[in-house]
Amino acid sequence: MWTRLKPAIAISSSKLLLRCLSGYPSFLKPRLKELLCKRDTNILGSSFLRSMETKTEQVSQRTSTKVPTDTNGTGQSDQTAVSPSDYTIVKEGKAEILFPNKNKVFYNPVQEFNRDLTVAVISLFAEEQLKKKGVSVGGIGLEQSDKERLATDDLPTGSQDNTDMVQAGEKCQDGITILEALSATGLRAVRFAKEVPGIKEIVANDLSREAVSSIQKNITHNGVDDMVVANHADASAYMYEHRGKQIKFDVIDLDPYGSPSAFLDSAVQSVKDGGLLCITCTDAAVMCGNGSETCWTKYGSMSLRAKYCHEMALRIVLSCLDRHANRYHRYIVPQLSLFADFYCRVFVRVYISQAQAKRSASKQAMVYHCSGCETFNVQRIGRIVEKNRSVKFHPGNGPPVGPNCEHCNATHQIGGPIWAEPLHDAEFVQRLLSSVENSADRFNTAQRMVGMLSVVSEELPDCPMFYCLDKLASVVRVNCPPLLAVRSAILHAGYQVSLSHTCKTAVKTNAPAHVIWDIMRGWAKQNPANSSRLSSDAVASTILGKEPGIEANFTIRADANPPSRQKGLKRFQENPPNWGPKARAGRGEEAQEDRRRRLQGKRQQELLDLKQFPCKRFKQGHCVYGDGCRYSHELNVEQENSTSCTVEQDKESV
Repeated sequence: MWTRLKPAIAISSSKLLLRCLSGYPSFLKPRLKELLCKRDTNILGSSFLRSMETKTEQVSQRTSTKVPTDTNGTGQSDQTAVSPSDYTIVKEGKAEILFPNKNKVFYNPVQEFNRDLTVAVISLFAEEQLKKKGVSVGGIGLEQSDKERLATDDLPTGSQDNTDMVQAGEKCQDGITILEALSATGLRAVRFAKEVPGIKEIVANDLSREAVSSIQKNITHNGVDDMVVANHADASAYMYEHRGKQIKFDVIDLDPYGSPSAFLDSAVQSVKDGGLLCITCTDAAVMCGNGSETCWTKYGSMSLRAKYCHEMALRIVLSCLDRHANRYHRYIVPQLSLFADFYCRVFVRVYISQAQAKRSASKQAMVYHCSGCETFNVQRIGRIVEKNRSVKFHPGNGPPVGPNCEHCNATHQIGGPIWAEPLHDAEFVQRLLSSVENSADRFNTAQRMVGMLSVVSEELPDCPMFYCLDKLASVVRVNCPPLLAVRSAILHAGYQVSLSHTCKTAVKTNAPAHVIWDIMRGWAKQNPANSSRLSSDAVASTILGKEPGIEANFTIRADANPPSRQKGLKRFQENPPNWGPKARAGRGEEAQEDRRRRLQGKRQQELLDLKQFPCKRFKQGHCVYGDGCRYSHELNVEQENSTSCTVEQDKESV
């Protein structure tokens, strides 16, 4: 920041200098006075310092203004001051949010699952951080054995007998600090304050003044003024200001409208060593192949349009995060990565280590995707050779494929780089699953959380991407085989197989591609495809024309059915009402619901207006629509308006 101030301080014109410094907050005022007095006291003079002080105080008032609250004599805020016509009270978890009826602040009820999951993850992170200080937490659903372990393991000497217990909703001086950089209504911040134990301070930041005003109202309404602070600032600039060792955050939550790429560089620098980053990406279409050039500009990776695109989207985000962290001798360790509904949600720990950051090249990979049969090959960018105590880093060997696909002779597409390491921390996921199961009443979406986490815990950690059963059958033009039959065939062949939380028909396995196609050839022999369909499909004919290298055994095995499927958990929930990304918060005066009502049936009204024009085809005697025609068949209309409707009728016929 001081590098930005030095050129301004050297300017002799006080008017220009005032304009340069007027946007800085009040905490810089003493230092600015000192520098200005030393550098150019004669030119600036005391009058300039007084004007600078006035300007700075005005900026400070704008950025930290709190909404005044009336009291009713009991010390409680007067909730009757809120007009019911202006706000709707939204209850989620333990929080009550005053949501403006006019669409000035962004809120999406569909992402309740996202917020519930974040509360559970941060709760586990908080208890891990506090146990190092000899403080135990309660009310997060840990089993008794876990509580006993956390109360005694890895504690400082002599602290085992004097552990404190903190509950959710209580301020903890030894607790963690959280930044919600893009807060909107402040819902997440309020929920963290009331549901996550062991919190010292939460900063709810937003660039919109309307949003900051809404945040302050919700803080007061929920009575968490002692823990949550509303802040008005640019998210990136605010995080850059907190890169100092003593003012970094333990947790940073980023949930932007669209891509978070603009905030990643500042986020990885302003989180503490071992801190937690919670990132949401709602621009899934970009990372799923619908605009790979845009994906490159935002995340530095080429996306592919394939059945495994949702998992690839997660790996693109993690790859981008790790590369941002590597620039500052940091590296990431993913704790949990999910693709749910229409967005990606990743939870990663950020650590500082120059030696470990050098290993990141071996964690990145390129993807070779066949444009015909959609077979994929993963090639790591770097490799590590370790011998005794010697560690050497080398470029990766490749490519793993020839000019054409060995299975169907089609060409390849290249995607990436992507994150090639595990998406989740297995131990963390198990603890999180246990916590949610033992405190299901904490969350409205607990059933879905248990189902998703159960599938995640079953995923093979070292197998990037997967095959889709319906796509495999479509390529060779046969009926889709049962999921258990294919899983059993892979297990009989001596390989591992699992599901994926991103796709219902996923077959994630460490079996090579030729084994998968041998199994499909075996299924095609038992269930032959129509010869007429094969003759017109070069890909299917090429694959089925080869003799299988192994004999597929489709006998159902007991271990082919995963536990999450046997229990009938809600692993892949149906889309909820009003599913999908919500409209961006607007600045207009018209409420969103009022606008929807006003525009309801707009197209039908426009079609009714066509009755003022005569039907030319009726005049010629061959209108086939009769009374259902959108144009008039009355002669008086034709006399009043001779406008032809030929163009519109031709469009309708098409």
